[in-house]
Amino acid sequence: MPGDGIQERVTPAKPRLTREQIAQRTALELPDGGYVNLGWGIPNLIADYLPKEITVYFHSENGILGMGRRARPGEEDFDQVDAMKIPVTLIPGASFFHQADAHLMSRGGHLDVAVLGGFQVSEKGDLSNWKIPGAKGSGGIGGAMDIAAGAKTLIVCMEHTTKDGAPKIVKQCTYPLTALTCVDTIVTDLAVIDVKPEGLILREVARGWTAEEVQELTGAPLIAGQRIPEMSFA
Repeated sequence: MPGDGIQERVTPAKPRLTREQIAQRTALELPDGGYVNLGWGIPNLIADYLPKEITVYFHSENGILGMGRRARPGEEDFDQVDAMKIPVTLIPGASFFHQADAHLMSRGGHLDVAVLGGFQVSEKGDLSNWKIPGAKGSGGIGGAMDIAAGAKTLIVCMEHTTKDGAPKIVKQCTYPLTALTCVDTIVTDLAVIDVKPEGLILREVARGWTAEEVQELTGAPLIAGQRIPEMSFA
């Protein structure tokens, strides 16, 4: 059973993956020994679902390389936090450095993988993830532009549609852009999709969903084989 112990969010139509399950599935995309940056929101949950057989050196732009999972109650050290100011643990060999050096790592192409949230992803892999026009409380672009442009591989994890049901995977982004042609893979509550020069390749679908149903909720064409497997959690 995928995501044992994690309750699925149920819509009036069909169950979709929870944010935790999206993070759990995305964790399987990370390389053993990789240097990986986790963005705000769903990506920030990924360290708690890392497969036990691999080691990943999580990078934080506030100056840590080698973060582990989130700290549990009683383990907190508030001098040891991630970019969301959430207390974290460390793995053996972890290091601390100036925030400026952390951003140099992002800009210099030293991150093997970055995982960011998204408001929109285009069929060409353009990303919008920092501002929704007209929404209150939107901040600045922060380090997302450097991370998206500098990482060797960029994964975006997000819900497949907005709360109103509008597609977040689109032919062309209409929100302010973070970076162009930067996204390699999208993991949503409905599917795993790879961004290739020939288009959006539907790799996996959530349990109970068909490729046709996912396409109906996607604002750009998906390339699908005859049989699309269910999203894997192991």
